[in-house]
Amino acid sequence: MKVIDKQLLDETTERAKQSPRLRMNYNFHEVLDEPINRLLNAMEPDTYIRPHRHCNPDKNEIFLLLRGKVAVFLFDDTGRITDTLMLDPLNGCYGAEIPSGVWHGLLVLESGSIIYEIKEGPFTPLAPENMAPWAPAADNIKGVGEYLDELRTKS
Repeated sequence: MKVIDKQLLDETTERAKQSPRLRMNYNFHEVLDEPINRLLNAMEPDTYIRPHRHCNPDKNEIFLLLRGKVAVFLFDDTGRITDTLMLDPLNGCYGAEIPSGVWHGLLVLESGSIIYEIKEGPFTPLAPENMAPWAPAADNIKGVGEYLDELRTKS
């Protein structure tokens, strides 16, 4: 049995805090080509998850927030926000399922935030066409900071 408890959440959060990307996965799937990938994604404020979609192959993605506070954004093809959902288990909003092909991104609002993520396998790295062309690349430090600030005003 694989157990998700406070100790695992705390350990994964500590690793996220030490990571240059301010996030850390803890995989429950044994190998990347399993038919369902399941993982904890511990994330800290200021981590940047570039808006993306899952096409070719098409994959739905499910987020269940175990602790913390995270805003989920959906976008149209031009980068305009079409929907926002505040995941906050203390206020009764626990998760979301994102259909394949939908542009989406996350904004972490509290330290110690952890989502349980479920996605169809096998794991495949995102192809360039699945990364939002209207959002800054992760190595554009100034652009990322400005983009995160903009999202904060809309969350």
